[in-house]
Amino acid sequence: MFRSLGGFMELLSELAEKSGGEFTHSEELGDDKKGVKAVYGFSVRVGGGGKPIVEKFGNVQDDGKGPVVEEVREPMVDQFDEGEHLLIVAELPGVDTQDIHFELKEDVLLLSATRGERKYRKEVLLSAPVQAQAATSSYRNGVFELKLPKAR
Repeated sequence: MFRSLGGFMELLSELAEKSGGEFTHSEELGDDKKGVKAVYGFSVRVGGGGKPIVEKFGNVQDDGKGPVVEEVREPMVDQFDEGEHLLIVAELPGVDTQDIHFELKEDVLLLSATRGERKYRKEVLLSAPVQAQAATSSYRNGVFELKLPKAR
């Protein structure tokens, strides 16, 4: 089993390298009569040391008994260490700036957004301590960027 998983991870890594360092795939399934819409996807990018980093997103969660479609989507979020600050980039299409909220609790960022039926929520473990009060953000074309200056 582990040999197969290793081969799968190697394949994903190769795909990410061939497509400019990142490979993303997503699917949407829905039943308009029941109002159910499932969104699930994953992103693979090559991290430090050439190791693949796989991040899932969407509103399909596994509760141990099988997949469950949640009302809240998990957005795709990337974290970049840019020296003096951390840059958090999140894909939040279909919401407005005033719909986006973030909260910092020690080294965890809680990001959420709600507009109509669009609901997003994601917890991000930060790679360094930050100064929450000095955070700046911007939102354009469905992409939210948050700059968090590092604590000194």
